[in-house]
Amino acid sequence: MNAIISASELASALAGENPPVVLDVRWQLSVAKAAGEPSFDGRAAYASGHVPGAVYVDLDRELAGASGAGGRHPLPDLAEFGAAMRRAGVSAARPVVAYDGGQGWAAARAWWLLHWTGHPDVRVLDGGLTAWQGELSIDVPARTEGDFEPRPGAGLLDADAAAALARSGVLFDARAGERYRGEVEPIDRVGGHIPGAVSAPTTDNVGPDGRFLPVEHLRDRFRSLGASDGREVGVYCGSGVSGAHEVLALAVAGIPAALYVGSWSEWSSDPSRPVAVGPDPR
Repeated sequence: MNAIISASELASALAGENPPVVLDVRWQLSVAKAAGEPSFDGRAAYASGHVPGAVYVDLDRELAGASGAGGRHPLPDLAEFGAAMRRAGVSAARPVVAYDGGQGWAAARAWWLLHWTGHPDVRVLDGGLTAWQGELSIDVPARTEGDFEPRPGAGLLDADAAAALARSGVLFDARAGERYRGEVEPIDRVGGHIPGAVSAPTTDNVGPDGRFLPVEHLRDRFRSLGASDGREVGVYCGSGVSGAHEVLALAVAGIPAALYVGSWSEWSSDPSRPVAVGPDPR
């Protein structure tokens, strides 16, 4: 099943016999707090207008655990995640579509978590809310409790597994190239990358409109970076959000990949872990 859905396909699905549960996951990575500026308010953005019937999901509180030794966006407690998804109306027999403001990272985090925990039919709105051509609603829909029970599967890496995969397969670093090279690091303790990881910025998976590039373009890109011949593939980023978007891009290209959720925010927090800098993976 395709991991993404177009705006026109979503409109048709919402008018169908088994409309999807739609999750509004608007969120932005922000360093505004350091400058004393207010951070992005996804709930306020939702209240100002959303896809009709969509339910707001808070990435920081419902799709991640508390920031700490496990990184800025570690896995949420699975019981709490399951309860949040049921409150949003998620059931195993009903499709789910997640969207955000257009960048796709937050929606991909919801997609990855639901996919990893066993939901059989979850997709991301390609291009996000900016691609939606229908009217927006300010009404908060009545929620019917869902029955989704998370059952984790394969596709999750910890720090040791990520380090091993960088040697035995291919580990993509989805952050911007300058952070990979260690030239700048606006958030974490130290700049650089996991030794052996390959730079593959997730921004290169989409066009100017935020929609994914054609499947063949994505497939060719990842193959050129080493994801070929049945090699095991993994992804990390800063805190497991943009990395989920890269896993989604790989899924669109037909390439299964695992996610290191702790990502650089966890890796770099431990001074004993090695750090590579510059353009060379090692």
